[in-house]
Amino acid sequence: MVSLMFFSSASPLCSSPSKITKASLDFDMKKLGGSTKLVRNVNLEKLKNNYLFPEINRRELEHIEKHPNVQLISLGTGDTTKPIPEQITSHMSNFAHGLSTVEGYRGYGLEQGNKTLRKAIAETFYRDLHVNSNEVFVSDGAQSDISRLQLLLGSNVTIAVQDPTFPAYIDSSVIMGQTGHFHETTKKYQNVVYMPCGPKNSFFPDLAMTPRTDVIFFCSPNNPTGYVASRKQLHQLVDFAKRNGSIIIFDSAYAAFIEDDSPRSIYEIPGAREVAIEVSSFSKFAGFTGVRLGWTIIPDELLYSNGFPIINDFHRIVTTSFNGASNIAQAGGLACLSSGGLKEIRSVNNYYKENRKILMDTLVSLGLKVYGGVNAPYLWVHFKGSKSWDVFSEILENTHIITVPGSGFGPGGEEYLRISGFGRREDIVEASKRLQNFFNTRTKHFTYLSSSSNTN
Repeated sequence: MVSLMFFSSASPLCSSPSKITKASLDFDMKKLGGSTKLVRNVNLEKLKNNYLFPEINRRELEHIEKHPNVQLISLGTGDTTKPIPEQITSHMSNFAHGLSTVEGYRGYGLEQGNKTLRKAIAETFYRDLHVNSNEVFVSDGAQSDISRLQLLLGSNVTIAVQDPTFPAYIDSSVIMGQTGHFHETTKKYQNVVYMPCGPKNSFFPDLAMTPRTDVIFFCSPNNPTGYVASRKQLHQLVDFAKRNGSIIIFDSAYAAFIEDDSPRSIYEIPGAREVAIEVSSFSKFAGFTGVRLGWTIIPDELLYSNGFPIINDFHRIVTTSFNGASNIAQAGGLACLSSGGLKEIRSVNNYYKENRKILMDTLVSLGLKVYGGVNAPYLWVHFKGSKSWDVFSEILENTHIITVPGSGFGPGGEEYLRISGFGRREDIVEASKRLQNFFNTRTKHFTYLSSSSNTN
């Protein structure tokens, strides 16, 4: 019998954490012992390559081994870097300490979340939008909720996604059995409607050319493009869903970065409660990427074709597959939504917005076409005529900066890199200097450099 032992990078047994992590990422199909008679899930066999971000991590670790003495700067994965405000962490700390007392101990809570937190989410983010606390399901993060929603949807639905798109939407659909096989020529899965969203259509799909699907995944502000849909565009999307009897799964995880009057919630659009589910998160809004806390809204008016309320089935999914978010994390969530907590969080978000501006100014000054970066933490940078993984590798090798290749978000992401403003200010400034030096000394070699400015 084979036993598997797992050690965290903090373990004293891990003398070289990066090598152990790399070993786990590089694990291939080596036969460790006798095979079982269990047949592998055929849907998992359809998945193409590694999930995007572990693949980036693998290449990052290879680069560290090759250049052990350089300072690597990550402008890649969207992990926050600023410490959580003490007003919030002290509340979590006090709650955690209370668990060691008779008066403060809490065990299982409601799977749907703390009632006070659910009410606070409804009142803070959906005031005047007719969202009540019973429609709020607190979770351990938006990405986990995407998978729970896939359990709700089942394997017999058709889906549409923005192209480029956050890869979890497609990968979870593949795992659920909603798609066909991956085509190497098109870089697309069968039975998935890819809605092109690029500069030519202002990053919003041509709905007149989009066939009907049961489900439409839509993210605004968008990851990866940084584009936020206008009120007029979301009216069109809701009307399209109503005409077709489709459900929109609206990801608003980056709504806190919107600075103009663009909609922060799909429920700002009349009729959306009849066709839309909204998923959101404390991860980027409050720096809870490691704490893990999010929520999903299922309106009472959202019904199946037979008139049965969808919220009832999601309640069953949640109570079957989830024991509720950590009560310590939920205590932190409540602290975030206090008046003092919101003020502190806005200050942190403003820090990231300034990072974004520094990067934007740098890249535009180099003659690169840059999209996004206004109502979102991400910049979507065009390298015309290039392969995005090639540009990723060239920048990594010459500047020791991690970015994200756009092709990892779908075929519509080829020729682009996603660059993140989630970083420490000193790293953002240093990265800007390195990029300026790299491109300024090699301008004549790059056909994608021009005198163009930001065209967002």
